[in-house]
Amino acid sequence: MIQNIPEVKLGIIAVSRDCFVLSLSQNRRKAVAAACAGTGVSVFEAQTTVENEKDAVKAVEEVKAAGCNALIVFLGNFGPETPETIIAQLFCGPVMFVAAAEDTGKDLINGRGDAYCGMLNCSYNLGLRKIPAVIPEYPVGDPEDIALMAEDFLPVARALIGLSALKIITFGPRPQDFFACNAPIKGLYDIGVEIEENSELDLLVSYRAHKDDKRISDVVNDMAQELGEGSRYPDLLPRMAQFELTLLDWAEAHKGARKYVAFADKCWPAFPQEFGFVPCYVNSRMASRGMPVSCEVDIYGALSEYIGACISRDAVTLLDINNSVPKDLYEEDIKGKFDYTLKDVFMGFHCGNTPFCKLKKEKNTALKFQLIQNRTLENGGTPDFTRGTLEGDIDAGDITFFRLHGGPDGALQAYIAQGEVLPVASRSFGGIGVFAIPEMGRFYRHVLIAKHYPHHGGVAFGKHGKALHTVFSYLGVKDIAFNQPKGMLYPTENPFA
Repeated sequence: MIQNIPEVKLGIIAVSRDCFVLSLSQNRRKAVAAACAGTGVSVFEAQTTVENEKDAVKAVEEVKAAGCNALIVFLGNFGPETPETIIAQLFCGPVMFVAAAEDTGKDLINGRGDAYCGMLNCSYNLGLRKIPAVIPEYPVGDPEDIALMAEDFLPVARALIGLSALKIITFGPRPQDFFACNAPIKGLYDIGVEIEENSELDLLVSYRAHKDDKRISDVVNDMAQELGEGSRYPDLLPRMAQFELTLLDWAEAHKGARKYVAFADKCWPAFPQEFGFVPCYVNSRMASRGMPVSCEVDIYGALSEYIGACISRDAVTLLDINNSVPKDLYEEDIKGKFDYTLKDVFMGFHCGNTPFCKLKKEKNTALKFQLIQNRTLENGGTPDFTRGTLEGDIDAGDITFFRLHGGPDGALQAYIAQGEVLPVASRSFGGIGVFAIPEMGRFYRHVLIAKHYPHHGGVAFGKHGKALHTVFSYLGVKDIAFNQPKGMLYPTENPFA
């Protein structure tokens, strides 16, 4: 159950230029609210229609008193450009600006609102005042159109509200030679995210303090019930339950002035031996609650996961863009069955942090041990403290692979690529899936490599590119890359290749 994300309470304020008929904007606002209700979008109607700056103050006070944390400013007619943009300044939350289409060709004298024109002045004033705002791809419509815009706005607003009250808590520096997990934190402050950095020792001390916690048995039972036949190590569950409670208690005690928390933890090489397990399964459970724990102290990975959780209202995961699909596997299981070339497919993998609800319910989906760490730390012998991965093939279905990242120069950049997990057996270990993204080969070379992205990508289940792009644009990210189709060259792409 997703718990660590905000609920959106949406308000709508209508604006009216004082040389237009006031009732035109008011009646159109009522029609929009009715259309929203018809699509299942609950919206609070401010009764104050804004014609001047004093109206703007009064209307914002009205929606704030109603508990609204996201807002639609509706140009029911041309609109007063200064008061309508002041609304966004005063509101201090995500705001979408939309405009009314004309109602009928039979009433284009007193019934004409000119909001099509007014939106131009509105956007100009937003730019002058440097006010971020959501403006849909085509922001002019009838009530039913605007209700759909409101529906699209909800996941965007949820992510923006969440980020404004998010604290990322870290434990430990990144592992040696993992410079790809570098995280210049200035970018976090630029978008309003708080960060708390701690030592691994702080976490270990807190973990030990939870020994014999009376709640451990309840968490063990919950783990066993979730895993079912996949609960291969009953003796390990109390250790992992103790760690889960440690993280949850730390989040509650350290969120401070913030409402929401994500973690970025160091999980190797010292962690397994000192804690007695690898934390992958616990990380998977935290992600399923909307409180992601990124691997290898990947701060921007945790940030990306949290954004994905807010937008999708679903469990997310963080995966390595890991290995190519062997030609023989492609020939046997993909070619001729799916419309993808060998270069369009790859395997997304991590040790075992993908939530159980996103894995295939097969006999092989189970609590296992980290094969690579076992070789290194236990000499390939009978696993003990390298146990704790949740392994299995990821369920087939639509996905969005994405990342918001602080680049080598500290500037924020992002990518978004929609694709799918294929119903093809991985034949490998870990939490893993065969991913297909159109034109992945070119995207891999001219975005992921050319722009120096790390190996970790956030995965949201479903097609969420539209909302992600809107969020990143609102946050002021200048470089938002995507998997460009054939014939659309990347700046670094050789046209003669």
